Amino acid sequence: MMPLVLVWIHLLAAVTWIGGSLFLSLVLAPSYRAMAAKPDAGALFRTAAKRFRLVVWSGVALLLLTGPMLVIAHGWPLFEPSRWPTVLAGKLTLVALFLVLTAVHDLFLGPRVRTLLTVPPDRRSVSEQRLLAAASWLPRVALVIALGVLFAAVTLARL
Repeated sequence: MMPLVLVWIHLLAAVTWIGGSLFLSLVLAPSYRAMAAKPDAGALFRTAAKRFRLVVWSGVALLLLTGPMLVIAHGWPLFEPSRWPTVLAGKLTLVALFLVLTAVHDLFLGPRVRTLLTVPPDRRSVSEQRLLAAASWLPRVALVIALGVLFAAVTLARL
């Protein structure tokens, strides 16, 4: 019974993280770009993103708690990755990459972009323009990686 509850909590956290990323990338960000000239658009986007950040990092905490417990529940040695199924090692590699990209976006790019958006476009340096471009594509790359995590999780569940 305990592994079933662990799987449910793990899946709920993962679905929240990935589903929220899908929503932000495919719904909220394009809506913001379409309404960028309206004064409340930026405030709505920032408020939603800030709230989602709390949800994401809470989900990450749950994933980091339940993941190792699930590895142990499956009978795989936690500290012997060479004995893990290849899919699990691949999934955890993608998770680590997704986590790093999320952290870079939340802790570095997001605050920097907020500052840069107060600078008129014609006064931004080339490096600042590149940073803004990176801030728009990085979540998309992270989302593709998240979908890879999801695929690996489905594959792992079939073992």
